[in-house]
Amino acid sequence: MNIWLRFRLTGVVVVTGVSLLACSGTGERQAAPPPSSAAPGASSPSQPAHSSPSAQPSQPAATTGGRTPSKPAPDASTSSGAGGVTPVPGLGRLQPIWPFTTPAQVQAWQRDYRRDGHQPWHLDPEQTALSFARGYLGFSEIDRVTSRTVTATQARIGVGVSGPESSGSAAVVRLVRYGTGRDAPWEVVGTDDTTFSLTKPAYGSVVRSPLAVGGRISGVDESLRIQVRQPSSQKPLGESCCVPAGGSGQPWSSSVSFKGAKDAVLTVVASTGGHIAEVERFTVTAVRLR
Repeated sequence: MNIWLRFRLTGVVVVTGVSLLACSGTGERQAAPPPSSAAPGASSPSQPAHSSPSAQPSQPAATTGGRTPSKPAPDASTSSGAGGVTPVPGLGRLQPIWPFTTPAQVQAWQRDYRRDGHQPWHLDPEQTALSFARGYLGFSEIDRVTSRTVTATQARIGVGVSGPESSGSAAVVRLVRYGTGRDAPWEVVGTDDTTFSLTKPAYGSVVRSPLAVGGRISGVDESLRIQVRQPSSQKPLGESCCVPAGGSGQPWSSSVSFKGAKDAVLTVVASTGGHIAEVERFTVTAVRLR
């Protein structure tokens, strides 16, 4: 076939095809494809992050024997200083109130005990609790154990006044084993409180004079005495008396000035009485000078 004729025929076919396509349309404009939401290789816009659900409020701690500790002391094995409480060697965040104030004193007693049986009452939590109330705090009328819960490393000993009108425990003294070995002695670290508490200053906090104190009490015609003590002194470093209080779970507050403090850990003790004994209830907390 002639090449020119082939080109002419081809051109006619192409023109005819284009014309047929144009005529076959419906007259409507074809919709353009939707634009891509992201360029190739680009990540899609992130969705708004869902906010994390709020943490559920913690449940109240279970009470032990019906008693709620007003000064919850952390576990003795804890070594961090969380909550502003200075860690104590051998006790974690618990504070050594009495009778020992340092690990060196514990080790010195252990050497004496192993050599000649010196002061074996340090291995008896009941005797230690009674000696704390009578000897250190000066509450001579407290002369009996009213309750006892003892494990290998911790103890809660109730102490009170003898007599037919006695109302039970004046306080529940909390103790732990201080040091290492089978002859690690018992150490007072606080009290578990119910109807009479001392919550200010906070347990283990650093303080100075004058000291603001406070808590809650249930009772009638109560008269509160507050003292600041240290193991190396027989007499109180400071005292405040007599703060009227009463009602059901009512707040009480006062202040006490003190001087002559030299021990690292001080004891703040609040007591009330006068109905059947001079001291019928007491509560303690531990504070630090540094």
